[in-house]
Amino acid sequence: MSQYLKLFAFVRPYRARLIVSVICLLGASGSHLALPLLIRDIINDVLIAKDMRMLNVISLTVLAIFILRGFFVYGQQYLMEYVAQRVVFDLRNRLFNVMVRLRGLAYFEKNRTGGLMSYYANDIGALQNAIVGPGVDFIRESFILAGSVALMLTLHWKLSLVLFISGPLVAFAIKKIGRRIKAASRDVLGQLHEFTAILQETLGGIRVVKSFAREDHEAKRFAGQTLENFNAVMRAAKANALLTPIVEFLATVGVVFLIWYGGSEVVNGRMDAGALVAFLTLAINLSNPIKRLSRAYGSLQQALAAGERVFEAMEFDPEVKDAEAAPDMPAISGNVDFNQVGFAYNEGEPVIADLNFKVKSGQMAALVGHSGAGKTTLVNLIMRFYDVSSGALLIDGLDVRTVTQRSLREQVGIVPQETLLFSGSIRENIRYGRLDATDAEVEAAARAANVAEFVNNFPGGYDTLVGERGASLSGGQRQRVAIARAILKNPRILILDEATSALDTESEKLVRDALEALLRGRTSFVIAHRLSTIVKADVIMVLDHGRLAEYGPHRELLEKGGLYAKLYQTQFSHANRA
Repeated sequence: MSQYLKLFAFVRPYRARLIVSVICLLGASGSHLALPLLIRDIINDVLIAKDMRMLNVISLTVLAIFILRGFFVYGQQYLMEYVAQRVVFDLRNRLFNVMVRLRGLAYFEKNRTGGLMSYYANDIGALQNAIVGPGVDFIRESFILAGSVALMLTLHWKLSLVLFISGPLVAFAIKKIGRRIKAASRDVLGQLHEFTAILQETLGGIRVVKSFAREDHEAKRFAGQTLENFNAVMRAAKANALLTPIVEFLATVGVVFLIWYGGSEVVNGRMDAGALVAFLTLAINLSNPIKRLSRAYGSLQQALAAGERVFEAMEFDPEVKDAEAAPDMPAISGNVDFNQVGFAYNEGEPVIADLNFKVKSGQMAALVGHSGAGKTTLVNLIMRFYDVSSGALLIDGLDVRTVTQRSLREQVGIVPQETLLFSGSIRENIRYGRLDATDAEVEAAARAANVAEFVNNFPGGYDTLVGERGASLSGGQRQRVAIARAILKNPRILILDEATSALDTESEKLVRDALEALLRGRTSFVIAHRLSTIVKADVIMVLDHGRLAEYGPHRELLEKGGLYAKLYQTQFSHANRA
């Protein structure tokens, strides 16, 4: 019931259309209940009494009923489809907003993209199918069932008591097997989740697959997952297939007894033939809704399994959330202060411990250290992709946890080492840095990042489509577009993760000139893998196992002969041997 209530919350805005649709549905279903009574009158008042006037009246009545039924069916189908599609529309948007706006970076690092896509492709699709098909069947057949029972009681109440013998058995069978269907359906959706994840991983990494000649391995892995999916589907199919014949048998036993007992009533003169035929027609009307209800119930159980997964994905406590009534961060100058900062992805496993340093506005701070030292974690804390576990991170004296995430990130820019472009044009990807930028501003940023140098060679110029993840551009071209995007954003704090690593020597020099102009007057954090690129940094922070091992300018750290000096000499000697 809780799942139905959650789903109904999305239906509520369209309840007026839903009510009209249900009225139309009940009107269309009423024709099924009228026919047995008309059959009774044909037998008793026309065939036996030989009344032509009554035959004309009944014929016109049947025609009028089915004309009216046509209007009801049209209204029901159109309005129900409208409500279902709007609910799915709202569910998809709500889930997307939860994923993009509220979920933290940790969630996406722990869950595969293909698996998350499964919520949209499979789970919400299952809900949609349930609302339109089984949902309508459930309402219609329930009404026909209740109406048939009521009419049967008026025709012959003793004969109707037979229903109460098989009815509870049918209900018990539906409930018992329905639970198995729901459990099996949840397993199917889980397997589809894994299936979609493997598919996305393989196709997204097809270059790696082919470079290692692992096509056979991936085909075997995919076949294994599809087999798991097949087995899960067949378990659900087995439960579904079991439900219908059991319910049908129990209902048929009741109908057979009705025929025997009702026939004996007619033979003994206690019931007329027309009433018996009408009663048996209603009994058949009763049998068919029970069978269809059992199938609809099974489908609704599948939908509930999908609904549970969707609502679980939407209901959570955000890893990073704004404080209640948090104000926007005012325009900053860029003073950054780590005050005894500690952080752990998992409790009891600190990645950063007791980190203390200050970077003044306009300074360039370089982050150095072995892999896993905490460099990326540190800049993620500045972006507030995570909140510190202890201590405080201050920008211009404000704890970043006291202001909105959006207002903070609008003033911080980042150029990652692995550049991601969206499947639009070059112009659209640069404009992503500031959506209200003019074409002239976009092109100025492109010239500053040396993008214009290769864009002018494309027939479409800035309107050239870059393909999925920027596949139609080289690595260096993608990197320059990302730099242009950051230049256009014009942030007060800039984070560079070896931003020129993918450029050739000539382009690197041009982009470095652009970056130097961009960095001037701004606070910047540079994750450095090649130490030769940070010799001009105002301050170099050497991280070792999440702690600040050394802190100072390049020359001073070399003279100390500590960890930085060893790292620098190692790289320098390797470069000379190369």
